[in-house]
Amino acid sequence: MEPGFIARQLIKRALTEDIGREDVTTSAIVCENEIGCARAVAKSPLVVAGLFIFEEVFLCLDPAMKTTRYVAEGKQVQPGDILLTLKGNLRSILTAERVALNFLQRLCGIATLTRAYVDAVAGTEAKILDTRKTTPGLRSLEKYAVTAGGGCNHRFGLADGVLIKDNHIWAAGSIAAAVKRARSHAHHLLKIQVEVKNMAELAEALAAGADVIMLDNMNLCQIKEAVAIVAGRVPLEASGNVTLANVREIAATRVNFISVGALTHSAPAADISLLLGATERG
Repeated sequence: MEPGFIARQLIKRALTEDIGREDVTTSAIVCENEIGCARAVAKSPLVVAGLFIFEEVFLCLDPAMKTTRYVAEGKQVQPGDILLTLKGNLRSILTAERVALNFLQRLCGIATLTRAYVDAVAGTEAKILDTRKTTPGLRSLEKYAVTAGGGCNHRFGLADGVLIKDNHIWAAGSIAAAVKRARSHAHHLLKIQVEVKNMAELAEALAAGADVIMLDNMNLCQIKEAVAIVAGRVPLEASGNVTLANVREIAATRVNFISVGALTHSAPAADISLLLGATERG
């Protein structure tokens, strides 16, 4: 994935928000044509994601900025490792620093947390999925970061598949009615997933012909019972109350997927610094 129209528009909005009329500090202290060098350095163990947008922030202010990447996307790095170096207009480096780091720290944080979940279920059949619980406007980047961490994407948006949740069931009157309506409306390539909370709803979803079933906030005993009942007839997704402490036990039940909203709504920012090196007059 490389920066596209959406990423560039996000960068422009973020820079406008941060700079306002002028970076008064940098303008006062740094000469207009001064050239600087800087390096992005990991301050904690992390998985790299988003170097392309980090570069693009600086290039928006200085198209002549020279960047060199030292690690690949998805790479695990350690404290002190250099991720990328910059050489270009020093004013541009200082002015773009915070916005560039905000994007990179956010995306690396998501990738790092995702990798922890993926590692926790290694050797099982379960795949770790993200959700739509993303920062408004940043979904494409955040879902990219999940894949950089080794996870898989659930629906990108509402058009990507039918997911019948409790409010849909209430509106339709029953699971069977909701599935019937969805089947008549959706084209033949759209799968229909149904969220269930108990074994009675599981049985109804199976009878209605659901393509995928989401086990919502079920405990381990309930998930194991559901896996036994379904017996491989449709894929099962466990969702709700998933943590690093219990995800391996959930995966051991042999569900196919485990969705984790925390990957995008609660990932801590990765600790990364931008450090200036020697400068020269231009």
